[in-house]
Amino acid sequence: MTAQRHDAHEAALRTIKKLRAAGHVAMLAGGCVRDRLLGLPPKDYDVVTDATPARIKKVFASARQIGAKFGVMLIRKFGHDIEVATFRSDGSYTDGRHPDVVTFGTDVEDARRRDFTINGLFFDPVDERVIDYVDGRADLKACVIRTIGEPDRRFAEDHLRMLRAVRFAARLDFTIAPDTMQAIKRLAAHMESISAERVWIELEMILTDPTRSRGWALLVETGLIGHMTPLWQRISEEDSAVIARLAALPHRPVDAALALAATLCGRTPEAAERICRALRLSNRLSRSVVWMIRSLPLSRRQDSLEPADLKLLMAQESWPHLLELFRVDLAATGADLEPHERIRRRAAEIPTADVSPLPFVTGDDLCDMGVTPSPRMGEILGAIYRAQLNGRITSRAKALAMARKLMDV
Repeated sequence: MTAQRHDAHEAALRTIKKLRAAGHVAMLAGGCVRDRLLGLPPKDYDVVTDATPARIKKVFASARQIGAKFGVMLIRKFGHDIEVATFRSDGSYTDGRHPDVVTFGTDVEDARRRDFTINGLFFDPVDERVIDYVDGRADLKACVIRTIGEPDRRFAEDHLRMLRAVRFAARLDFTIAPDTMQAIKRLAAHMESISAERVWIELEMILTDPTRSRGWALLVETGLIGHMTPLWQRISEEDSAVIARLAALPHRPVDAALALAATLCGRTPEAAERICRALRLSNRLSRSVVWMIRSLPLSRRQDSLEPADLKLLMAQESWPHLLELFRVDLAATGADLEPHERIRRRAAEIPTADVSPLPFVTGDDLCDMGVTPSPRMGEILGAIYRAQLNGRITSRAKALAMARKLMDV
């Protein structure tokens, strides 16, 4: 078998066996164990061991250190990156994110420092044995998200764990244990101290997952929705509409811009833009979200749209998402979907070459005709291009004639 044909599980297993051959304890940990026990495909495989980073480096000469403070090494095997971490215990967390002191320790200490019981399990893939120091198997069986130890302490260590609790509960269709839920409600305001980038990473996973509507309902129930950024204040009248729109999206992973637009399309484009900026989204993602929200009212007037209006919408990269957002907006209210079908059919009848043709007249042409670069030049070019898209002018000669006429106005 060639190296390329080995999967990530085999890469992790070989890593564990090599560490054991060198005299160390090594096993799988965290999400891959949880998902395996739930019958879900793990996204990645993490290995924990009693070997220190220095010893790991001796066993794997090509190992790279990626978390010096936390004892995490990266091993490349069969084309897969396997993270190998030394058992550790964590000290206090004064910044609400990182432990101030990390001490290499035992597997028991390592399990008990983790966030939720279902994430604190280890698995020995050689002997096919689960190692459970935190009653994680019982909570997996009961479908419960519960912190390891005192919830207030766990969430004080890293406030983002509150958002992770919602994500896991939604994705796995689990309930959140009462004491864990109450702690999230009490501490929800602490979310505002977390960097926007970290908040968006979790929120994006919630919104793009097929369970997004339940995730949003939990964000509302816990109160986290009002504290993801200072600019994203909860509007209670929106709650049911947002949940309905998210539920109307396809039951599969969807584009982040589309999902976020579905939560914000009840707000003004300006408010949506402020929220996107507060979340530190990329310019491309922000533009897509704001454009969809700004353009949705045009979609609702699909029967009165001129061909130029429709073509200008279709020329945008996010047009397919806008079309889906229009469908979702109708479906969420139980409205007839025929308006969506009509605009979809109109768009399908327009040849691709006619959507965004090269303009007959450019700014250089107008400059040659004596027009000074100015807002007025943009108005003239826009009017001529609309006429071209609407089929009212069909040649450069006619476009130039229209330009001259507009220049005289």
